[in-house]
Amino acid sequence: QLQLVESGGGLVQPGGSLRLSCVASGFTLYYSAVGWFRQAPGKEREGVACISSSGANTNYADSVKGRFTVSRDTAKNTTHLQMNSLKPEDTAVYYCAAPQEYWALCRMMRYEYNYWGQGTQVTVSS
Repeated sequence: QLQLVESGGGLVQPGGSLRLSCVASGFTLYYSAVGWFRQAPGKEREGVACISSSGANTNYADSVKGRFTVSRDTAKNTTHLQMNSLKPEDTAVYYCAAPQEYWALCRMMRYEYNYWGQGTQVTVSS
């Protein structure tokens, strides 16, 4: 069974940091790009960051550039999203996703991803 599982969410004060992880089971992420998305209440799911299968290509939403870093650990079939300088507007459920096809470069459009995790809640509040 193909599965993605996110972890690492929680409650953090503004300015704090969290590190999210996304572990794949039932398939390898070795040839797969991975995207990170988030969805706040009442809003559409939006792309946050993505990383190509090689790790050489990354892309970030303007709202998180300079604060978030996406990485991957191929040996552990895992990707991470390091989130620093968190703001209340970063509060959302965060999801990781993977496509069915091989992409040389990663993409940020949610409609192009086939496999999704269940999400992990991130709340930034004092």
